[in-house]
Amino acid sequence: MAQEINAASAGTYKIGGEIEINRMGFGAMRIVGKGVWGEPEDRNEAIATLKRAVELGINFIDTADSYGPYISEDLIRESLYPYSSQLLIGTKAGHTRHGPDIWRPIGNPDYLRQCVLMSLRRLKLGQIRFWQLHRVAEDTPAEVQFEVIAKMQQEGLIRHVGLSAVGVNMIKRAQEFFKVVSVQNKYNLINRESEHVVSYCDANNIAFIPYAPLDQGVFEEGPVLKEVMANKKATARQIALAWLLKRSGHIIPIPGTGKVKHLEENTAAVNIHLSDDEWEQLDKEGAEMWECRKNAVKLYLTEE
Repeated sequence: MAQEINAASAGTYKIGGEIEINRMGFGAMRIVGKGVWGEPEDRNEAIATLKRAVELGINFIDTADSYGPYISEDLIRESLYPYSSQLLIGTKAGHTRHGPDIWRPIGNPDYLRQCVLMSLRRLKLGQIRFWQLHRVAEDTPAEVQFEVIAKMQQEGLIRHVGLSAVGVNMIKRAQEFFKVVSVQNKYNLINRESEHVVSYCDANNIAFIPYAPLDQGVFEEGPVLKEVMANKKATARQIALAWLLKRSGHIIPIPGTGKVKHLEENTAAVNIHLSDDEWEQLDKEGAEMWECRKNAVKLYLTEE
């Protein structure tokens, strides 16, 4: 008989030391159209995916006003409102959209305030309990952006604040204005660019939410990964997620999809338990693959 899938099997984490969530979340970027733009190809499937996520014990959904734009937040409200008291919806702002796969960060404080107010309206919330600055934009001094965020927090519009796509120095700058409870950077088995940020988050009790936790089409290249997949009777994606869960208790993976089948496959990773040796061998192989990728990029740029 197939093992039951429940996100609670991944263990829990308290955002800001207060809001307890299961450590397997859901990223709502892929429930919209191609290029993270427009309506989903199958709206009913997107809604079914959101509802199934909650059924699987996922009680943290990560979204942003720029997904669609706005459509991801609209779908979440349509699918899940009124929300369970156990469900945490985290949203982000700071990116403007001008077409498929086009992203432009804006840090104007009036714009950021407008984003928060509109997300509150779309999601039908009285307060955004978890809000992240999608990007620290270059058009406005970082401190100006942090100042308006701190003010919105003081006003009660948002409760807990995180950052996305930042290094340690930027985290420290933000901490002069508010408590940084999370960092959302790209990080996975074969992309270790944020390794030092993960370590900083571990040392400072900050949640680390890896985006792009599944690097498409690359994972199955490693012989160690293939062996672990065979031993666990699991997919490469499931092993990659299990590796993240074991990497740190502060890591909260948020694999995203717009299909129920893929959601169930991803969430089943909570039932995969890697031994210390398996994790270390995967870690070593992934780090080596990351070094090869970095060197390949450097060589390409040199040749150009």
